[in-house]
Amino acid sequence: MEKDYDLTIDLFTSIQDDLEKRQYIILGELKKYSEQFQFYKIYPHLSRLIELRRVLKEIIARIYDLRTKFPKKISKIDWVNRTIEHEVIFTSGTDISSVEDLIEWALPRIENVIEEGVAIYEFVESELTVEQVGILPSYKDEGYLFVPDNQKKSLNLFRFEVSIFQSTDDQYRAIKTQFLKYLNQDRIKLSPGSIKLDLIREESELPNPATYAFNTELDFPFETTIFPIAKRRLMHILNHEINS
Repeated sequence: MEKDYDLTIDLFTSIQDDLEKRQYIILGELKKYSEQFQFYKIYPHLSRLIELRRVLKEIIARIYDLRTKFPKKISKIDWVNRTIEHEVIFTSGTDISSVEDLIEWALPRIENVIEEGVAIYEFVESELTVEQVGILPSYKDEGYLFVPDNQKKSLNLFRFEVSIFQSTDDQYRAIKTQFLKYLNQDRIKLSPGSIKLDLIREESELPNPATYAFNTELDFPFETTIFPIAKRRLMHILNHEINS
């Protein structure tokens, strides 16, 4: 059975074989990501590639920083344990230089695949409309979200909640969703206002919830494309309303 390498950081930093073999593996993995985009499947593939690009650029920056600080000392870096050996001169034949060469070779190729995913993301976002349903309350951190799944000819109803979490540098807002139910093709014809009223009767704890109805003619995959893009769009809308 062929080993599934995937695009992990170890693939770039733990070089135990020749450079050409690693390049071959990376090209094969990038092809898998590109094939997912060809089937209009964006998540989690696009976000993984973007994060990989960020980490690899950070590694290159660290290597540059280490080279300038220890131009004649470094022989090897243990990326897992974050340790540095200072035994021999930093030359083009060391493990670190192999890591650097591989990353520099890979970054533009990763960037090309990211651009494929971003192009699909931007197209889907441009084809995804959203309307505010009913009167928008002052409290917008909880409410309802309606998103169509045109492949299944259904409308998915979700409850959303915005949560706030603190990092060492800043405060962030994230959106959590809970699937409530779906409406089949016959009931999709109901107006968003009627659907909202039905949910208010069923979910009485939210008497006047912020409600947003998305619409699109695209029949792209729901779980991997339409829904995650709709959630991201909603987060932008909520952030704008808070800051305005």
